[in-house]
Amino acid sequence: MKRLTGQDRAVTSRWRPATQAVRGGTARSEYGETSEALFLTSGYAYDCAADAAARFAGEQQGMTYSRLQNPTVEMLEKRIALMEGAESARCMATGMAAMTAALLCQLSQGDHIVAGRAAFGSCRWLTDTLLPRFGIETTIVDGTRNDAWAEAIRPNTKLFFFETPANPTLDIVDLAAVCDIAKKAGVLTLVDNAFATPMLQRPMDYGADIVAYSATKMMDGQGRVLAGAVCGPEEFIEKTLLSFTRNTGPTLSAFNAWVVLKGLETLDLRIRRQSENALAVASFLEGRVPRLLYPGLASHPQHALAMAQMQAGGTILSLFVEDRRQAHALLDALELVDISNNIGDSRSLMTHPASTTHAGLSAEVRAEMGVTEGMLRLNVGLEDPLDVIDDLDRALKAAGL
Repeated sequence: MKRLTGQDRAVTSRWRPATQAVRGGTARSEYGETSEALFLTSGYAYDCAADAAARFAGEQQGMTYSRLQNPTVEMLEKRIALMEGAESARCMATGMAAMTAALLCQLSQGDHIVAGRAAFGSCRWLTDTLLPRFGIETTIVDGTRNDAWAEAIRPNTKLFFFETPANPTLDIVDLAAVCDIAKKAGVLTLVDNAFATPMLQRPMDYGADIVAYSATKMMDGQGRVLAGAVCGPEEFIEKTLLSFTRNTGPTLSAFNAWVVLKGLETLDLRIRRQSENALAVASFLEGRVPRLLYPGLASHPQHALAMAQMQAGGTILSLFVEDRRQAHALLDALELVDISNNIGDSRSLMTHPASTTHAGLSAEVRAEMGVTEGMLRLNVGLEDPLDVIDDLDRALKAAGL
């Protein structure tokens, strides 16, 4: 009897994302293991010299070097592509390696991109600092304004780059509208979907061309390893991205790939439960702090759009207090929630973006993005939400709120 291993795309493409997250891309050795095998090898042997030559010439299927292919990493790539609804995917050492490769593999001197102003601090460093060094111009726009994207297009515009929801301001970009604007202009779209994952939002369903991830976040989900992924059309992944990664080496280790494969098995359960917890925590905080942002609340300025694109509000919320002093006082009073700049963890984590994740940006850029001195970003975990609420209640009172 033929056993489905997840390699038969005609079968696995019919599965829903929660099933693909458990079984998609699985390849079994002659031992028939149920859990994915961990292949810790840097190189591969050949039966004869002619086989080695044929593989390097692309005439024979098989592995050549783990900077290019590894069986464990390949399983993760196939699984993420299936979950995303993409033709192909490549995994990399970190989320920022994925973002950097997705940009640099396709851009050249004289090109122009349009990027959303609200973004992770390192992503803004790419657009504001790194790309200009290579003669690549960026126009920063308010990603929530559809007309801003259209107005920023130039004859040499090659790419739209944005996050939705954005880190840490939780701005929502209208995926269908912005991707349509890009397609009509012959511009590609690159979407950072780390906050939502394919379980809550699939940008390609709305017309996105390329989707990138920090798999360190919800995909691993337990604060263990670093990983990144880029999903897109097979021609882009295999001909444009692969040549860049082959020669620059942002390689994901087999062990980290295996850990993320294990994380994906519970991704659907975790992100839905954490989203429920985040909604409960956000409902408590609303009215207790001067300002709160959470896409799952009706008070979010783009709540309707968020709920049209996403299946839930996600695990992240941002709250605003008076200033850095009060923000740090609140953090220091926490007993359960950890002070940490990571997100996507099963543990609740809180950070002060202006002094951590976005500290490398100028005060002017932070102000433009909406990252104030009183902003705090909270990743809501899998603890009982009432315990998180109790901890926040104590910390708020200690901080004078």
